[in-house]
Amino acid sequence: MMMREAFLIFNAGSSSLKFALYESRSLDLLCRGVLEERSEGMKLDIAGPLAGPFLEAPRPAETGHAGYIEWFLNLVRHRLGDLSLGAAGHRVVHGGAQFAAPIIVDDMAMAALEALVPLAPGHQPNNLMAIRAVARFWPDLPQIACFDTAFHRTQPRLAQLFGLPRGFSDAGILRYGFHGLSYEYIASRLPEIAGSRADGRVIVAHLGHGASLCAMRERRSVATTMGFTSLDGLMMGTRCGAIDPGVLLYLIRERGMSVETVADLLNNRSGLLGVSGISDDVRTLAASDDPRANEALDLFAYRIVREVGSLVSALGGLDLLIFTAGIGEHSALVRRKVCEQLRFFGLELDEQLNASGAMTISSDASEIGVYIVPTNEELPIADAVRRLIGISERPGPGITSQHG
Repeated sequence: MMMREAFLIFNAGSSSLKFALYESRSLDLLCRGVLEERSEGMKLDIAGPLAGPFLEAPRPAETGHAGYIEWFLNLVRHRLGDLSLGAAGHRVVHGGAQFAAPIIVDDMAMAALEALVPLAPGHQPNNLMAIRAVARFWPDLPQIACFDTAFHRTQPRLAQLFGLPRGFSDAGILRYGFHGLSYEYIASRLPEIAGSRADGRVIVAHLGHGASLCAMRERRSVATTMGFTSLDGLMMGTRCGAIDPGVLLYLIRERGMSVETVADLLNNRSGLLGVSGISDDVRTLAASDDPRANEALDLFAYRIVREVGSLVSALGGLDLLIFTAGIGEHSALVRRKVCEQLRFFGLELDEQLNASGAMTISSDASEIGVYIVPTNEELPIADAVRRLIGISERPGPGITSQHG
C-alpha cells in the first residue's frame, strides 16, 4: 500500500488550536479540527476522512496550547502509520516589516519572530510553540511560516502610517493589520460567490474572539481596523479595541497601574467580557436577559458599524459586505444588529435568510450584496507550503494566492 504524503498545518490562536492535514499534491482535505477550552470544558470538533483516530483517542490530559499540540502530534505519529509528512505549515500572527510573504523557517527566522512577541503576546508565543514542537517530533521536516500581516502589505503607504515623527515609522512602527490568512482565503472565494462584483469595493468582517474588518479593492487590502498590534480597532471578546491613548496615560499616572496591569486589562479583561461582566461568548450573552449582556452586544455592533463607515470612506463606496469567522458565520443576532444600522447605505437584509444562515443574506432590493462565507485559514497555509517546497501540483481544490 503506497504511503500518502501530507502537509501538517497548525493555526494556534489566542483561545483555540486549529489543525489540519492536507494531501500534499492535490490539497485534498484529510482532516481539519479545532481544540478549545469552553466554560463546559475542552471541546474537540474535527471532520474529514482521517477524523476517526482523533475522535476515538482519549482527550488531551492537559489543557492549553502545549497539551493540545503534544496530543495532536502524538496521534499523527502513532495512529496514522500509512501517512508520511512532507512539510508543516504554521500561521504566525506577526511578520513585522521584514516578512511580507511565507518563508521556510530557520534559526535566523525564529530569532526574528521571537523579537516580535511583544507585538502579539497573546498569539505569537503559541505560534512559535507549535513550530518548536514539530521540530522535536520531526527534526528534519521543512516548516513554513505564513503571516497574518502579509496580506495587508499591499495597502497604500498612507493607510500604514501613524501620525508620529518619521523616525518611528522608519523603525517599523506602522499599521500592519491582522487576520490576513482569513482575508486571503475569502478573497480567493469572492469570484465564485459574487461574480464581477468580486473586484469591486468589498468589506470583510472577520468576527471571532479576535475581530477586525478589511476593506478590499480588486481583492487586495486597502485598509483594515487593526494596527501595530491586534489590540486596535473593533471591540472583541476580551480586548477593548480602539481607545484614547490618554486613557492609558491616565491609568498609569493617576491610578498607579503598572504597564503589566494595563496590558492585562486591555488584552484579557475588556471587550465583551468587561462590558457585560458576564462572558466573552456571544452565545452566552445572546441567551442572557441581563441588560448588561445586551449592552455589550449593542456596543460590539456599534463599533463594527462605526468602522464600516471609515472603511467605506477609504473605498469610496461599498458593493459587498462579507461576514466570516465564528461570530460572523454563526450569530444571526450580531449580523442583524450590524445590518440594521447600515440601511442608509442601501443595504437591505433578508431576515429569513439571515436567520437560516444562508450564504446570501441580502434581499433582492439591496444595493449591497451581503454574504456569509465560512473562512479557512489553513488552506492558504497548505497552498503556500506546496509552493515553497516545490511540489508540482495536479488539479485539486487549491486556492490562488495573492502573495509569494
